[in-house]
Amino acid sequence: MATTVTSTGQPAATEANALSWLTEWIKGHRQAATYAGVVLVLAAGLFGWNLLSTKTAERNAGGQLTQGRLALESKNYPLAASVLAQVVENYAGTHAAQEGTILLAQVRLAQGQTQQAIDVLQRYAPKADKDFRAQAHGLLGAAFENALKPKDAAPAYERAAAAAQFPFLRAQFLSDAGRAWIAAGDTAKALAAYRTIARQLDSTSAAGEAKVRIGELTKGAAASVAK
Repeated sequence: MATTVTSTGQPAATEANALSWLTEWIKGHRQAATYAGVVLVLAAGLFGWNLLSTKTAERNAGGQLTQGRLALESKNYPLAASVLAQVVENYAGTHAAQEGTILLAQVRLAQGQTQQAIDVLQRYAPKADKDFRAQAHGLLGAAFENALKPKDAAPAYERAAAAAQFPFLRAQFLSDAGRAWIAAGDTAKALAAYRTIARQLDSTSAAGEAKVRIGELTKGAAASVAK
């Protein structure tokens, strides 16, 4: 009686052949196999060390961030600025450093150091992680408004709106942009911002104010045309 080979035996046979080939290759290339083994061990060690270092850095940065936040909340601005600046400098790349940058900018604004806040945020906002991007651009817009630069503030608010992860935040930043555009004398761009809120974000609390502003601006435009 003839013997047949079923398909269920093929994977086991393939694995056996592969193992046999690998064994023979190692026997014939002992030096190369040793080097490869050393490289794998080193790579695993480096990966583990990097993972441990990252966790340690995040933990240490988090502790300092808490200290800086508490100093800010208690209005001890010099201490807050000192601690947060250290977090940003010493733990670059960590989650805590990103939050620390936002808090440091808030400290600068609270101290009346508007230009320093602008400098911090202009460097940071374009490369901020998505969790902090909207807040960074929005704070930059506020800093520009404090500096009486509404023409710079409005685009910053618009970038904040584009990065916002929630509709109510997007609506708020667009409303801020509309206000800044009005201050900058650009009614058309202000209307565009308010109309986006009214049409796309009608369920948010900013929609009512946006519709009021649209009415005011369009009436003003109509009055200018009539004259």
